[in-house]
Amino acid sequence: MSKLVVAITGASGAIYGKRLAEELLSRGKKLILLISKNGWLILQQEMNFLVQGDEDMVSGKLRAWFGLDEEDDRVVYYHYDNLLAPLASGSSRASGMIICPCSMATVAAIAHGFSSNLITRTADVMLKENKPLILVPRETPLNEIHLQNLLTLKRCGAQVVPAMPAFYHKPQTVEDIVDFMVGKILDLLGAEHKLFKRWEGYHPD
Repeated sequence: MSKLVVAITGASGAIYGKRLAEELLSRGKKLILLISKNGWLILQQEMNFLVQGDEDMVSGKLRAWFGLDEEDDRVVYYHYDNLLAPLASGSSRASGMIICPCSMATVAAIAHGFSSNLITRTADVMLKENKPLILVPRETPLNEIHLQNLLTLKRCGAQVVPAMPAFYHKPQTVEDIVDFMVGKILDLLGAEHKLFKRWEGYHPD
């Protein structure tokens, strides 16, 4: 999977999306970044990051945010309302998509085929083209509508990875907790990593 779509939507946990993008870039992947209107609000509130401007300008600022040269073409950004972007077509060369974090509004839209923006349209394309679609919902508690929508997407072929970090690896920092979730996503993508220590059974002293 050389070219992946990473979308950040309006659920708390934008740090998961940023960390995932960093790990994918470190493995030489090309990324297409999509950020919803509310995703930008979360990035501003939780990470003090907000960029305004056209797609080229935002692409450059995102590259710099990831520690890349502003001309590095491994990161490309499209506005969430740009339904003329290549991703809106089934002929897109993107290999898969991760929505991280994924709001319940985004889950509902994808589950019911409501492709009103580039994020939900790209997810629809992934499902119809049988390409990997990974959703990282961050919501609690879940009501019956949330659960039904997630079940619908799972049955349609999406992978659902709720932001539910484990603690058997004894995390010491917030970064350790975030890395656990990013590692679980990388596992589904078949990418090797050492972001957390895997369970090796219980061995009492």
